[in-house]
Amino acid sequence: MADDVPRRRAGQAHAHPAQIGRKSGRHYAVPVAYTRRNGTLLVGPQFAWARNLRTGEPVHIRLAGKRRSADVQVVTDETGVVEHFASMARDNHQFAKFNKIGLDRRGDPRPDDLHLAWAAGARVALLTPR
Repeated sequence: MADDVPRRRAGQAHAHPAQIGRKSGRHYAVPVAYTRRNGTLLVGPQFAWARNLRTGEPVHIRLAGKRRSADVQVVTDETGVVEHFASMARDNHQFAKFNKIGLDRRGDPRPDDLHLAWAAGARVALLTPR
């Protein structure tokens, strides 16, 4: 289950997903940043709880004050992670900083840093509200 409660901090969108541990069954919440693309929320957490998200296993989110289901697609391939991390880093410079992704003078992420993030185990969860 994930509760998406958008927050604005320094102009960025934040969510507080509430997760249920796959093995422990414990409930917990972790604040994460997200980027919206074509009605889908892109989440790029570097936290162990993200491994509880599975492609094809829907989650529940709270979005714009409404609770709804969302389809999950987990992206782990290099091309997909680099592409989505680049988008998130452009939109949210704090996300880039947290993930050690440098930005050039135009605000574009450095390709080598994006590939290093993937090599370190980065993954992206695409949450598509129903």
